[in-house]
Amino acid sequence: MLSQPYLLSLLLTGALMMLSSPASSQRQWPSELWHEGRIVLLDGDTLKGTLKYDFQQNMVQYAVSNKQAEAYSARKVLFFEIFDETVHRYRKFFVLPYSNASNYKSPIFFELLEEGKLTLLSRDLLEYKTYNSGFYGGSYTLLVETHSYYLLKPDGNIEDFRGNKNDLLEMMGEKRKSVEKYIKSNRLDFDEKYDVAKMVAYYNSLTGT
Repeated sequence: MLSQPYLLSLLLTGALMMLSSPASSQRQWPSELWHEGRIVLLDGDTLKGTLKYDFQQNMVQYAVSNKQAEAYSARKVLFFEIFDETVHRYRKFFVLPYSNASNYKSPIFFELLEEGKLTLLSRDLLEYKTYNSGFYGGSYTLLVETHSYYLLKPDGNIEDFRGNKNDLLEMMGEKRKSVEKYIKSNRLDFDEKYDVAKMVAYYNSLTGT
């Protein structure tokens, strides 16, 4: 008869194998799905149909009926919007010039989360991350969606925001305590993208923007 600790270790090992197997990656992320929406091209044309976006390649695909999908790079798009059923909301994406490490500005897609005195943008990417299981030195790998935040300045420049909740609150000056109360009463989580957007939206409402 197997001892209880040994049986527990077998169960944990099996669970970790399931987590790190392809089966655990069956969840479909928003960027892997087709969504109802529209694209407004730089030349003024508007395309309505189903869309699929790719932040990694800065491309958006467009399809209607049974026709073959067409792909448009960020250089040809003004903005696009979708209804994302995974989060049950409309999402808007704009093409804005952004400086990379070489200080060369190129057009890329940003999701507009909140606009006002603080204008919050984001970009989502899929990447594999390795986690320690905490049991017997094991580890497992999962495909996760990560969010990068940016602030659009009044002069049109875009700054990376790599801080935490306290850094964000620090930017809110005298409105900080009011926003902190709002976060606590609504149980907002800084790790949730749309909760961060709510924090910024509430701050903007306090400033009248």
